[in-house]
Amino acid sequence: MLKAGTEQILHLYCEKHPHIAMIEDSLRASVELLCDCFARGGHLYICGNGGSCADADHIVGELVKTFRIARPLDSAVRDRLSAEGANGAALAQKLQGGLPAFNLGAQTALMTAMINDVGGDEIYAQQVSAYGRPGDMLLGISTSGNSKNICHAGAVARAKGMRTLGFTGKSGGKMEQEFDMILHAQADSTEDVQDQHSTIYHAICAAVEYQFWGN
Repeated sequence: MLKAGTEQILHLYCEKHPHIAMIEDSLRASVELLCDCFARGGHLYICGNGGSCADADHIVGELVKTFRIARPLDSAVRDRLSAEGANGAALAQKLQGGLPAFNLGAQTALMTAMINDVGGDEIYAQQVSAYGRPGDMLLGISTSGNSKNICHAGAVARAKGMRTLGFTGKSGGKMEQEFDMILHAQADSTEDVQDQHSTIYHAICAAVEYQFWGN
């Protein structure tokens, strides 16, 4: 169950952005999926191409460190670091709580090896095959919904027992068949879809952060 503050964050985003309000139920469901994944010790893997790959990096940045509210470091880790002396104590003060999120598009050497040896359509599916575990989650981002490497990653994720979430435009494209849940931007052109995706994932990241660290 989402905290009242988490629900309030989503409500405020919906009030401010009409395109968010149009997908409010799906947005809330995606936050619940992500929170359940992280609460159970799962990892989030994100993939996209071009600007959507940059969006994946942006999402990782919002989840791995503080986004909007303070995130105290896990108390057990903090205590063990502090016991290591002055350097450990300094680290314990500076480090923040984080969530395990990874941009599959950041693996440059691996991806270029895959492109050279196998093909570009498999660059993300190979990583999902290697890293993914039941309870993990894949977020695929494609403005058209038809990016082959994103769809292939979704197919492998589901085969591995992972939950899958997709960001697309008005048409879900082929991702509709490969992903458990789709969040649709209410736009058609690539730049407009990406602009709306930015608002969508900020809402999600703010809500997930509050669920774990808000009071």
